[in-house]
Amino acid sequence: MFRLGTNAVRGAAGAQARNYATLREIEMRLKSIKNIEKITKTMKIVASTKLNKAQIAMNSGRVYQGADTAVYKHAETAATTEPTKSLIVSITSDKGLCGSIHSQVAKATRNRINSLPGTVSVVAIGDKIKQQIMRTHADSLVLAVNGVGKDTPTFSEAAAIADAIKTLGEEYDQVEIIYNKFVSGVSFTPEIVPIFSASAIEASPLLSSYDLDIDAKTPETLSEFSLANAIYAAMAEGHAAEISARRNAMDNASKNASEIINKLGILYNRTRQAVITNELVDIITGASSLD
Repeated sequence: MFRLGTNAVRGAAGAQARNYATLREIEMRLKSIKNIEKITKTMKIVASTKLNKAQIAMNSGRVYQGADTAVYKHAETAATTEPTKSLIVSITSDKGLCGSIHSQVAKATRNRINSLPGTVSVVAIGDKIKQQIMRTHADSLVLAVNGVGKDTPTFSEAAAIADAIKTLGEEYDQVEIIYNKFVSGVSFTPEIVPIFSASAIEASPLLSSYDLDIDAKTPETLSEFSLANAIYAAMAEGHAAEISARRNAMDNASKNASEIINKLGILYNRTRQAVITNELVDIITGASSLD
């Protein structure tokens, strides 16, 4: 009888120890998720405060892009129909935690590389697009720019990138920019914007209708300026889309964390009640065996 009682006590002690371990595990996980919730809520607030400034820059970039589009539309400038050498400028940023917004641009870039005839080169603006292009089309990557996305883009940054592209020393029949277009606070779509080459601008039927002092360098200058304009507009638009996507992602993460905290809180209370009940049963059983 004494041996059986000892085994029962040992079994009860083992079960009690396991319950205590489970409680500690639940408590540690609960504390960890609460810390994550605090971080995601803070990141959502930060993104919300940055969004207004990003949208102001986006509207400014649209003015730049709209002026260029109006000029070439009036001049009836047309792109090369069968390019033999093309350049794609893909724009994302260096930061993550914003959903699938970067992978959308990467997918659009890969599809465009596969669909264009002739040789296609890629300029990657942002580490996110660079990493994804390196996996599938590393041979096409000719220039990578990082350090973007930390703050609102400026025209000076765009002009510096355009100069870096110019220093590649290559002449391209066709240049395209791929970026995320801001549709609404919850909707973004990859957009492709063509940049006309100097030869296409020079061949514009109605370019002479503008009161310009056109010389041999004018088409090339216009093409370079249009590239800087388009890069700035695309960077500003993509930045606003990224900030909005990050805010939405952090909001969803905070909601998910709150749900898990509620579930773990219920589990913790039930487990704690079970531990207390087991302890009471052990006490009552022990007291009964002494009688």
